[in-house]
Amino acid sequence: MNSIEIHTPLTDASVEALHSGDAVLISGILYTARDAAHKRMVETLDRGGALPMDLNGQVLFYAGPTPAKPGRPIGSIGPTTSGRMDAYTPRLLELGLKGVIGKGIRSEEIRKAMLSKRVVYFGAIGGAAALLAQTVRKADVVAYAHLGPEAVYRLEVYHFPALVVYDLHGGNLYREAMAKYGQLV
Repeated sequence: MNSIEIHTPLTDASVEALHSGDAVLISGILYTARDAAHKRMVETLDRGGALPMDLNGQVLFYAGPTPAKPGRPIGSIGPTTSGRMDAYTPRLLELGLKGVIGKGIRSEEIRKAMLSKRVVYFGAIGGAAALLAQTVRKADVVAYAHLGPEAVYRLEVYHFPALVVYDLHGGNLYREAMAKYGQLV
């Protein structure tokens, strides 16, 4: 299977060219954020504050890394269940996000919101956290350091592997796989 190389920040043209089922290799900047960080970001926005990073054109990776081993920028870093971010996702989509990375099916409301805001949902392989960490060249905490692994990290990645799950054309890899194979994958 050939992979499509993409670079962040993403543009309308770069996400428009993607289709569900495409394998991609992402290079550039990814921001991590899990449940606690999402809650803090939305609370900050609701108070009229600004986030510590500009999400326009960016990609959020639903992950929390383990501590780095000596000589490495980060420890293992695998995706967490995306549905746990559904309550916060619409507010963050308003900031110009172009992609999110996680695992699992999203609610229909979120899938439609991503489609209307022109955001791609990428799936990362659960259980491959050590492999994903090898794509990280640099990692820095940019917000909420007191949250430990749930802090927001700015990752510089090279060839981070993912699959396009929801595209801008209405494609839904989970639905397509269930139709093809007759079971939830």
